[in-house]
Amino acid sequence: MPFPGKQHPAPALEPPLPGWLKVDFHLHTREDPKDYLDHSALELLHRAHALGFHALAITLHGHVLESPEVFATARELGLLLIPAAEMRLEGADVVVLNITPQEAQELRCLNDLRELRQRRGDSVFMIAAHPYYVLGGSMGGCVLEQYIDLFDAIEISHFHTAWLNPNQPAIRTAARFEKPLIATSDAHRLAGFGQNYSLVQAASDATPEAIFDAIRSGCVLPVSPPLSTGKFAHHFWWVFVVHGLRKLRGRFWKR
Repeated sequence: MPFPGKQHPAPALEPPLPGWLKVDFHLHTREDPKDYLDHSALELLHRAHALGFHALAITLHGHVLESPEVFATARELGLLLIPAAEMRLEGADVVVLNITPQEAQELRCLNDLRELRQRRGDSVFMIAAHPYYVLGGSMGGCVLEQYIDLFDAIEISHFHTAWLNPNQPAIRTAARFEKPLIATSDAHRLAGFGQNYSLVQAASDATPEAIFDAIRSGCVLPVSPPLSTGKFAHHFWWVFVVHGLRKLRGRFWKR
């Protein structure tokens, strides 16, 4: 049965509820060819293992991570690592889970997602990423509603406080269209990973498809505690100043 209150972000719960998997399906690492981050995928996996996660998706910008070493390490640590990418399609960010590198390269517009769905069915999982945030690749309510049938879940972004929360329209849209909410960390720093995640009611050895089915059926609890004012300000500074300057430098000097 779906967890009561599944449409509302919950405070952090430790340890995870028995029979529920701790997952984060929107993560970034140093392997991203379009970003400039400090931590590697291997460092992320070891932190995830220490924090009791069960399943992850490393969502490089426009690319699927291809590293036998990383996937082998995930298996050794007992983590299910799902191939994925964060795609910017017509200015809108979409997280697509369980896709191949070739499929990611073929995605050029939002309608390409429909063709992918027709080919792959429910074996792929599509998340509308931070849809109501003004900055970044947010699709906005009009685009989200126009393509709502494509999305399996709507993201609850980590970047909110008790007094400023752009996730509220996402919560209302999810309720209106009966779509599950899924909380992620969208982590661009290793220290930012672990506070925001989702709990999914599924077996510990569940396949990606089984986890996707559980989320679609509403057996998911988003965990997204608000940032304090100090942490919000610090995060804003890092994202839009420190990280922004790092990306700008990267355009002129290759790694």
